[in-house]
Amino acid sequence: MSSEEQRPLGPLSGGTLTSVPGITVGHWTDPAARTGCTVVVLPEPNVVAGEVRGAAPGTRETALLAPGMSVQRADAIVLTGGSAFGLAAADGVVTALEADGRGFPTSAGPVPIVPAAAIFDLVPGADGCRPTAENGRAAYAAATGDPVPIGRVGAGAGAVVARWRDQRRPGGLGSAAVRVGDAIVGALAVVNAMGDVFTLAGESLTGGFSAPTVLQADPGAGENTTLVVVATDAALDRSELTRVAVRSQGAIATCIRPAHTAFDGDTCFTASCGERTVAAHDIAEAAFVATAAAIESAIPPAVT
Repeated sequence: MSSEEQRPLGPLSGGTLTSVPGITVGHWTDPAARTGCTVVVLPEPNVVAGEVRGAAPGTRETALLAPGMSVQRADAIVLTGGSAFGLAAADGVVTALEADGRGFPTSAGPVPIVPAAAIFDLVPGADGCRPTAENGRAAYAAATGDPVPIGRVGAGAGAVVARWRDQRRPGGLGSAAVRVGDAIVGALAVVNAMGDVFTLAGESLTGGFSAPTVLQADPGAGENTTLVVVATDAALDRSELTRVAVRSQGAIATCIRPAHTAFDGDTCFTASCGERTVAAHDIAEAAFVATAAAIESAIPPAVT
């Protein structure tokens, strides 16, 4: 192995999920209500997998992503605020994809496959402020291959972190990309975690303790979630993508402390959208680095 091959993997300068060829991303944001949704549109063909490790997820069509299922692909992935109400944003993406002629072929025409996951950003007394099907269509229409805007946008508009110690510091949406061999691995993260956030090197971005301790405040069951989408232009099957999701979840546990708790709904989607030949293990390690960098970039600079 050459010294170049032994160098640690690192994020591409300016890289985001859209650094993966064919991936487009769009946001709809309501800054006043502090909510929104984000749509990741996948090129064809693709293979998609996913893994849920938090005990309080809000999801749609994630069962379809398990190994052994008949449908291996998806047309888009929706990340949204609004808790279970916000999953309605995926309905708008489904109808928009249908209008574009995309979907799994059936005897009655194409049926778009759109897995989705939600964070809890509901505000007491603001019951009308949650993403709708119309908002999902708007995010889909806004999808481009430009670098992904990060911060308090899209599904990250109302994200907070450090609820476990009753600090409620701003979270957000981040994205990063890593090159490994001839392939690109990109990640997008919506960080709305019970825990505090740290860099991959262990630097605290939000305060708190780097080692576990007892809860200092009631974080609210089901009110915390980190959502991640990882994509690559390497050719991987669903089994391999499932292992990529495991490593991405490992980055969540490294950079968010605590993570995968009874109060979180941590969910990761993974997608193969190309034919590059790179070992699945190397793609998984790049996903670990890209996920960590995306989480770090999601935290507003004022918090650091």
